[in-house]
Amino acid sequence: MSGKAAKIMLTERQHAILQQIIRSTTAPQRLVQRTRLIVLAFGGMFNGAIGGVIGLRRKQVGLWRRRWKQSFNALVAIECRESQAALRRAIEEVLGDALRSGSSGKFTAEQVTQVLAVACEPASQSGRPIDEWTGRELADELVQRGIVSSISTRQVNRYLAEAELQPHRSKYWLNTTEKDPQLFAQQVQIVCQCYLEAPELYFQHHTHTVSVDEMTGIQALERNAKTMPMKPRQPARIEFEYTRHGTLCLTGNWHVVLGQMIAPTVRATRKEEDFCWHIHQTVATDPEAGWVFVVDNLNTHCSESLVRYVARLEGIDPSTLGQKDKSGILKSMASRQAFLSGRSHRIRFVYLPKHSSWLNQIEIVFGIVTRRVVRRGNFTSTEALRMRLLDFIDYFNRTFAKPFRWTYTGRPVTAATVKRPANWKEQWVNHRQSGESLVLVG
Repeated sequence: MSGKAAKIMLTERQHAILQQIIRSTTAPQRLVQRTRLIVLAFGGMFNGAIGGVIGLRRKQVGLWRRRWKQSFNALVAIECRESQAALRRAIEEVLGDALRSGSSGKFTAEQVTQVLAVACEPASQSGRPIDEWTGRELADELVQRGIVSSISTRQVNRYLAEAELQPHRSKYWLNTTEKDPQLFAQQVQIVCQCYLEAPELYFQHHTHTVSVDEMTGIQALERNAKTMPMKPRQPARIEFEYTRHGTLCLTGNWHVVLGQMIAPTVRATRKEEDFCWHIHQTVATDPEAGWVFVVDNLNTHCSESLVRYVARLEGIDPSTLGQKDKSGILKSMASRQAFLSGRSHRIRFVYLPKHSSWLNQIEIVFGIVTRRVVRRGNFTSTEALRMRLLDFIDYFNRTFAKPFRWTYTGRPVTAATVKRPANWKEQWVNHRQSGESLVLVG
């Protein structure tokens, strides 16, 4: 006695993707066949009728209907969280074949583990004058060490791809110089809390939270020949040689709440007086408001001039500040930072942990300036560079600038707490692996 056929449900996006697969001229025929099966079942056809249309037995039709039903919640979760392309890949996986056992393989699990272990070693440790592994060199090293008698470069690269190892790639990272981990965590949380409090301070207490830093050494380079425009299958070509007309320093303010770059300063130097003048000009844009400046630990960001400027605004007697490098508030960088970061001040500074510029939102904007203005720029003078920087900042503010969605809170970012439902194939793999583990234990 036959059971009741599984009910097929489709969202609009899923139905549109299924129709794309059906119309595709490059999709595998088995995928097109199963896609038509789901669409016909969604239309209300019985299994026997569907099998007659697409050339499958009734039981096979029922099998794929059940698999789609088991996977529907997983597909909906992917549709809500990820892109259209990710949803299509997930649908193709659901309508794909289950993994097959295949042959036992030429290499043992221990040998494969050793292949990956060698790939994770520094290449120089093997005595080779190289800094990174290639598949060919790894294969040669494995043979020399006697791990395998022979192995192809393609097989090595296949193992690396399955383990998601990429010896040819690397990324820079910056390690903090703060030795006390508890102090570092406390400083990071102060900065993150400053970003979180920024909207309330701005809308309820008329206080601006601004991320500040200098982008130094911006070169005014004039190419010795014109840039050749791109052509089909050929990118634009920029002249390698150039004439250097000098450098400038951009001191930028990123308004955390408004998502705008306000009151930028472009000068030739970044001395103590330059930064103090920049803060003075920034505060002058809204002199009655409160200001919170997020800065790094550069000595000019806690200078004597800056302390005296803030003291004057706060109505503090200059004679009580002491003497630089000798006594009072001006004695050291630490004492000056403590004064400038006082929460009771209308103008105060929040200092990043040492070697942690990645916490400063203005660094993201500087990356945009580098890519959009500096990298391909052609400037006949420092004045031309200065005008281009200011014009771009105005254009950036008017077009695509917006507040950053700051999610880091001082603790490692974790995955979503709500786990995505598994599709039929993932359930099958998990069940198979649990069965294998039970057999091994037994």
